Amino acid sequence: MKITLVEIAKRIGADIVGPFGMSSENLDASVVTGLGSLGTAKAGDLSHLSSPSYRPQLATTKASAVILSAEYAAECPAICLVVEQPYLAFAKASQLFEISTPIANGVHPSAVVDSSAEIADNVSIGANVVIGANCKIGTNVQIHANSTIGNNCTIGDDSLLMSNVSIYRKVTLGARCVVHSGVVLGAAGFGFTPNAQGHYETIAQIGGVEIGTDVSIGANTAIDCGAIEDTVIGNGVKIDNQVQIGHNCRIGDHTIICGGAGMAGSTTIGKHCVLAGGCGIAGKSPIDLCDGVVVSVKTTISQSIDKPGIYSGAIVASEHKLWLRNALRFNSLGQLFARVKKLENERTDESD
Repeated sequence: MKITLVEIAKRIGADIVGPFGMSSENLDASVVTGLGSLGTAKAGDLSHLSSPSYRPQLATTKASAVILSAEYAAECPAICLVVEQPYLAFAKASQLFEISTPIANGVHPSAVVDSSAEIADNVSIGANVVIGANCKIGTNVQIHANSTIGNNCTIGDDSLLMSNVSIYRKVTLGARCVVHSGVVLGAAGFGFTPNAQGHYETIAQIGGVEIGTDVSIGANTAIDCGAIEDTVIGNGVKIDNQVQIGHNCRIGDHTIICGGAGMAGSTTIGKHCVLAGGCGIAGKSPIDLCDGVVVSVKTTISQSIDKPGIYSGAIVASEHKLWLRNALRFNSLGQLFARVKKLENERTDESD
């Protein structure tokens, strides 16, 4: 794959600045064939400098071109693509090099498509795909092998379902969504209640799942259907691998949920939030997070948050012996508090 720097610069809004002595004709004709980090890039690669911590690697990089901000251009031995936000620009440029695995247009002979399903133009349906009754599949949709779509589902235009995706009934997927392998959308939520004998009765989960536009869902993530109303995922939400989203959750637009995170049913997450890897959200009552909340790695949220900001609750790793001592001290906090309180009261009595 060869892509000219002119094409890349146009896509990311960059100014091309060549190393000293390079003619404008050579700049316009320059091409790159791949991507690489500053330290490992080779001739023909496009790289980027988006953090000052990688600045020492810039002077010795073998990359043919580097995306960076203007302040570092003089230090770069390669062709510079100068932008204000290098990491965002690199993200846009990387899309030109993305390796896709398109499948042939039309319906594979082994696929099973209900006669009531509406299939739009230019749709690709792979081997062993099953599409249920009353489904609507939009234009340019790709559904890879072994995926299953239940009854009364809608898949929006230009969406991509990778192999082995399972979609239950009453799921709506917006336009330009990407759903990776192993994802389960619309499975029954964890709804049970004990009876007089202490056995558990199932609470029927009759809602669906509503997913907005431009949503990405990582491998082996599960989004449960609503108990009565739908579970709702907003526009532009990005969900990593192995995330659990319980029934009736509502996720606001452009929120990011990282790998291994999980949330109990009826949780509401605002817009532009970030849930870092392994964090958990659960409490006695439904939890609401306002817009702009960032939850750090392995943090547990058990109460609602109504103020934007960064929230952390995980214990940072330390040398094992120190960790043991601190753990023992933590268990004694109640006693220590009582002793300090007693001393304060005694001092107050003496002063009186």
